Amino acid sequence: MSPLKSLLILLCFSFQLQAADPVNLNDLPSDLKVPAVTHGDPAPGKRVWQTNAGFEKTEIAHALYLPPDWQADRKYPVMMEYPGNGGYSNALGDRSRGRVQDCKLGYGLSEGKGMIWVSLPFVNPKTGQHAIKWWGDPAATADYCKQTVARICREYGGDPENVFLTGFSRGAIACNYIGLRDAEIAALWKAMLPHSHYDGVRKWNYSDSDAVSARKRLARWGTRPQFISHELSTRQTEAFLTDSKAKGQFTFMALPYPNHSDEWVLKDIPERTRARNWLKKIVQNHPPN
Repeated sequence: MSPLKSLLILLCFSFQLQAADPVNLNDLPSDLKVPAVTHGDPAPGKRVWQTNAGFEKTEIAHALYLPPDWQADRKYPVMMEYPGNGGYSNALGDRSRGRVQDCKLGYGLSEGKGMIWVSLPFVNPKTGQHAIKWWGDPAATADYCKQTVARICREYGGDPENVFLTGFSRGAIACNYIGLRDAEIAALWKAMLPHSHYDGVRKWNYSDSDAVSARKRLARWGTRPQFISHELSTRQTEAFLTDSKAKGQFTFMALPYPNHSDEWVLKDIPERTRARNWLKKIVQNHPPN
């Protein structure tokens, strides 16, 4: 082969690699802006801080969003959400500060309409603060979640047969790690939507992150649906669930972006449409657990 032909082949191969590079999600425009959390009474279209009974002397609180069409005499689906770990950033411009107010999946998936959305804290009873990284106290975090779901259904028309759990990164792991911590909390959920990571797929630096412990939690899920998404590939989670002989109705979606981020729900992309359509179908048609 001539040197010229070899050079042309090399150039063509290089061009193909560059053309196949995934787009940075952060370069795409957003068509939604998540409302800021303010102090005040809950009201339609507002997102406000709310403190549960027993936590008045702490900084632990959740963020409650009532949709613009909210009426006191109606029932609404409820989306509960956990944030990712704080202190994360990468070369793509992705960033996670780990705060309650940084949640966005519930707003993007519902378009801020027709659904109550609650951003949850990871409770650290020792400091009286939300844990920015990892769990704080997992049992206390689960208890706070149970208390909040009951309150939202009792005081704001949350439909107990249409309560969902979602989260990004740490929050995605929390769907099973916190959301299936015991039989009582596991019974709350109609479906889950974890994005980017999954409980049991890899070992983290806490004692019960191993696959055996995760499978015990997963056994509480039964046959209910989960919509599992991840940047670039969901193969590791698929393999874990297959090996676990899990019986749930699992839908997988790999985003074509390398970003470790939940910003995709604020972009007009086919993947967001797919996730929204799945959620609408579950809310309307899937029988409660």
